[in-house]
Amino acid sequence: MQSHKIPPVATIDFPEDLIALERSAWEEIQAGRLTVATATAVQARLTQFAAEAGVDRYTVEMRLKRAVRHAETVEG
Repeated sequence: MQSHKIPPVATIDFPEDLIALERSAWEEIQAGRLTVATATAVQARLTQFAAEAGVDRYTVEMRLKRAVRHAETVEG
């Protein structure tokens, strides 16, 4: 059985468009107005990025949310 190492948050280099999409979704969530269009756009781009990066989508999603929603914790 082969194990896959999951890179720490700092080593996942998220593209700016993905970060912008997640920031938009987070702002909409906080305002209580998340739309299906925004959620779908985030999931589609996230899935594409995960496939390109060779990292499972769940890991990418959790790391992206942490990076956007808790940036101060991730940065230091």
